[in-house]
Amino acid sequence: MKTDNSPARGTRDLLPASVATRDRVLGLIQDVYRRFGYQRIETPALERIERLTAGQGGDNEKLLFRILRRGLDERLPAETELTGLVDMGLRYDLTVPLTRFYSQYRAELPQPFRSFQFGPVWRAERPQKGRYRQFYQCDIDVIGEASVLAEAELIEATTAALAAVGLSGTTVRLSDRRFLSALATAAGVPRDAHAGFFVTVDKLDKIGWDGVTAELTGDRGLDASVASAAREKIEALADLPADKVAAVLADVVPGLPEEVVADLATTAGCLAGLPCSWAFDPTLVRGMGYYTGQIFEITHPDAAGSIAGGGRYDELIGRSIGTDVPACGFSIGFERIVDLVAAEPPADRVAVLYEADVPVAQALATARRLREERGGVVSAVKRSGKFPAQLTRLEGWGFTGFLALKADQDPGEVRPLGKS
Repeated sequence: MKTDNSPARGTRDLLPASVATRDRVLGLIQDVYRRFGYQRIETPALERIERLTAGQGGDNEKLLFRILRRGLDERLPAETELTGLVDMGLRYDLTVPLTRFYSQYRAELPQPFRSFQFGPVWRAERPQKGRYRQFYQCDIDVIGEASVLAEAELIEATTAALAAVGLSGTTVRLSDRRFLSALATAAGVPRDAHAGFFVTVDKLDKIGWDGVTAELTGDRGLDASVASAAREKIEALADLPADKVAAVLADVVPGLPEEVVADLATTAGCLAGLPCSWAFDPTLVRGMGYYTGQIFEITHPDAAGSIAGGGRYDELIGRSIGTDVPACGFSIGFERIVDLVAAEPPADRVAVLYEADVPVAQALATARRLREERGGVVSAVKRSGKFPAQLTRLEGWGFTGFLALKADQDPGEVRPLGKS
């Protein structure tokens, strides 16, 4: 019987060319983040189930891959509950592991702590094009900085990283969870209906105002006057220039605390100095339940959704240590940006094609000499099959040149592939 060698559903294998592109993109991002002072950490793929189900991950907790206890006795009673079978799960993001990491090692870390993480996460999604059950996230976070310096620096570092990988024309969208709560209250949305109100408003770009109004007055049960007031306030806040943010916010949402207005105005002023466009977006919500302040996303004209997103989460670490710690983070959608990045021209890669009668030591010595003289990649490859066909295969594998090595002849110079 033939074995199915395809990867597990919702996952994928990556061929050398794809891995090379990903490594290059990651290297460029890391170089930028290091210049801003971010230090790379690593956390395990596994976390305790109680941490992964503590309400920190919003809807992602519904997509959690749970792991059975090691050494589980298969003869357990049939009525045994799931909670008795599971003690760990695969992480669904990098923020929850970061909060545990910081809580454990905070006495040894610099303050504020600038963290960089890159690694796979897992979600039990329904597999479809562009949506996988295993994918990579690329996060930076500032922990211990209460001022908007954190927000402004995170946005600047991330836009610089995206520019470094060749993505131009990006737009930063900015909002604030505190502003959203004040806007909902000013529009007449009851406090216990805020969460549903935010979820519906977040769909504005997909269903338009008619769809939003229908859902607010239908599924959400709000009065038409409330939906109308919310629309009026949101439309009044569209396309605000940096120097108008504070005045217009205070006028449209009079109950908004002064510090929120000041923080947004400061961040907007910092954005105005960056080589990217930006917009204050009163409909930006973001789905994670742990955000407490400013939230932001970055979009690109060639991407269907956002390519980066984040925000402030000042109360998340406090759930572990009993004392709130200011924190803010930004995550690049690594899988999305890799698809947008232009392919790099092939690097210099030479094959030493040695005949069967050439000693292995001679083939390796020749490859070693070429590496020292030329730099780049040099590999010894045994001659096989018809010569032109082998050259075609080498070119398909990414080689740019070759050197023919025979036992009784001088190898001569490296010749380019495709022109031999």
